[in-house]
Amino acid sequence: MTHDPTLPHDLRPRARGAASNAAGRFEVFSVRYEADGWGPAEEEERVLRTQVSEERPRRIISYNRSPDLPFDRSVNPYRGCEHGCIYCFARPSHAYLGLSAGLDFETRLIARSEAPARLEAELRARSYRVAPLAIGTNTDPYQPIERQFGLTRACLEVLHRFNHPVAVVTKGTLIERDMDILGDMAARGLVRVGVSVTTLDETLARRLEPRAPTPARRLAIIRRLAQAGIPVRLMVSPVIPGLTDPEIEAILRAGQEAGAGAASWIMLRLPREVAPLFQDWLAAHYPERANRVMNRLREMHGGAVYSAEWHKRMRGEGVYARMIARRFDLAARRLGLDAAQTALRCDLFEVPLARGSQMSLF
Repeated sequence: MTHDPTLPHDLRPRARGAASNAAGRFEVFSVRYEADGWGPAEEEERVLRTQVSEERPRRIISYNRSPDLPFDRSVNPYRGCEHGCIYCFARPSHAYLGLSAGLDFETRLIARSEAPARLEAELRARSYRVAPLAIGTNTDPYQPIERQFGLTRACLEVLHRFNHPVAVVTKGTLIERDMDILGDMAARGLVRVGVSVTTLDETLARRLEPRAPTPARRLAIIRRLAQAGIPVRLMVSPVIPGLTDPEIEAILRAGQEAGAGAASWIMLRLPREVAPLFQDWLAAHYPERANRVMNRLREMHGGAVYSAEWHKRMRGEGVYARMIARRFDLAARRLGLDAAQTALRCDLFEVPLARGSQMSLF
């Protein structure tokens, strides 16, 4: 196998989704490594390690006006994600940091260390108006570095004190650590969780999502959350045409048996740098299916591999897209996963006394 020129010749990315590290789209220069004829001795090879730096954000709540999203605000405690899912639509966001959407996205991570404090400050602002807030919309809030930094739990503690509604999206097992907070919030109608399951095939999952929990382990997360009374939605996402689409019904059945109360799906999205990364991945792991997968995507996006058009970017259009939607709807209805989840409560929101402030006498 030819070594990628975007990496030093003695560096080996092990258990990573991407296999290259091309410069971000805003960079003027790129780096290319040329071999000098001397191959590295086995003992001299270096394994690509995860690096974490810290950022102090001025604001932590991001607002959006996207008409096809069910929320208008979100918090992401981390930039980049060590799970390394090759299909991750958030990879291009690393270019804004001067980093690559490839290996940098999964190895050069940013912990937003003052996120909990900034969140509290923004919720205390007189201009703030409560609405459900999403956590984990860009990168997974329960990726492995959460064990070290604990920023997601700290943000949940803030939301818990304010009685603020929150929706969490993850595939990380660390969410089980926070069931004390989530369970209490769920009892007051303040939280729901989405757990994504892309495939039940462990070999495929290991290649697609090299550092994420196994499919069986994610179903166990759903089971534990459901048993604790926390509303859980199974997210069949992304559906990859020609690769994971035969599993839709099986994934829904497994999720329902684990205790999920609702389900949703999203078609594979390949914005910007994700498209070439995913195509390289296909060529390396499933060359016999590559043309079929990419042709299906082009059918759904007017000849392009992706279109960002509202209401079409997450589902596509055309015969194939309608077939997938129909299959999902029928299976979800049969399994009782088609009901809308109860709306999160906003009427309980209350700004608590700041720590250290004098208690009101009235």
